Amino acid sequence: MKNITVSIDEQTHRLARIRAAELDTSVSALVRDYLRHLAAEPDAGGEASAESSETIYQRRCRLLREVLAAFDGQGIGLRMSDNLPREALYDRVAARAEAVAECERQRSISEALKTSPCDS
Repeated sequence: MKNITVSIDEQTHRLARIRAAELDTSVSALVRDYLRHLAAEPDAGGEASAESSETIYQRRCRLLREVLAAFDGQGIGLRMSDNLPREALYDRVAARAEAVAECERQRSISEALKTSPCDS
């Protein structure tokens, strides 16, 4: 294994040490991993590996696709049909009923504790 010497300003060194501590590693390991990533050899197809040739935009798009796929896998919907219909959204009678029920629940709790947070 070869050793190298790198000169950096104090602020960068301090921030690198903090980040390394957060990742439970050393600054040397961070630099080593960065250089390995930077020097990644091209794969058999003649192009650099997917990670090293990926632009920031491509990486963000890939990560967004992964998050959306995870949402689909967990049954979390982001379609308009998954949202409340307009009538339910603006159903003030139902909203008031929910508010009254919550206030009554809080009132019963506060009576048990001998306080009164809902004064309506």
